[in-house]
Amino acid sequence: MPHILIVEDEAAIADTLVYALEADGNATTWLSLGGAALDLLRREPVDLVILDVGLPDTSGFELCKALRRFSEVPVLFLTARNAEIDRVVGLEIGADDYVVKPFSPREVAARVRAILKRTAPRERQVPVAAATGPFRVDLERVRIHYHGQALVLTRHEFRLLQALLAQPERVFSREQLLDALGLASDVGYERNIDSHIKSLRAKLRQVAPAAEAIQTHRGLGYSYSPERA
Repeated sequence: MPHILIVEDEAAIADTLVYALEADGNATTWLSLGGAALDLLRREPVDLVILDVGLPDTSGFELCKALRRFSEVPVLFLTARNAEIDRVVGLEIGADDYVVKPFSPREVAARVRAILKRTAPRERQVPVAAATGPFRVDLERVRIHYHGQALVLTRHEFRLLQALLAQPERVFSREQLLDALGLASDVGYERNIDSHIKSLRAKLRQVAPAAEAIQTHRGLGYSYSPERA
């Protein structure tokens, strides 16, 4: 039974979420303060966090940043704001989805199911560790080495780089890379691919400053070039 942590200061909203999620077969814990949620997450594993952006003691964005320093647990943001910049910020700091109030509890439950499905461990159909040029992908440890050095990657960065490495020289569109992250292509997240690629390149340059493993194809997307890695 998946365990969902709800961090929401409005009791009425939290009650409807608890009801909908438990009716959908989940266990839930409800907390109203970000500090208490962070303390719990440091002590106990959960399968997903539903996080309100506007909390009494901190912002959901700041809480998510703190959480990402020690955990890659999936995060679904709840917010009363619908500005594109808020969606972009939420996704850039590591959120998996974004729901704007008012919302249907059944919709949130459906989104939770979708996130849990795409983040669940899958049966391995490729070797635990595979080498491609100077990269070594270790699926068992969810780690990628570059020129013998382990890269410190977020979950999204790992999946993006894994997708590029799996098919050298193939040009992936932003839509295809969103699919690799398990995100729908119709929710306006394409710009976040550029942000993740920029972050990946910075981390690769720290290891090999002169290399350009990830190539940009203007108007098309990105590819991995073994010759330039």
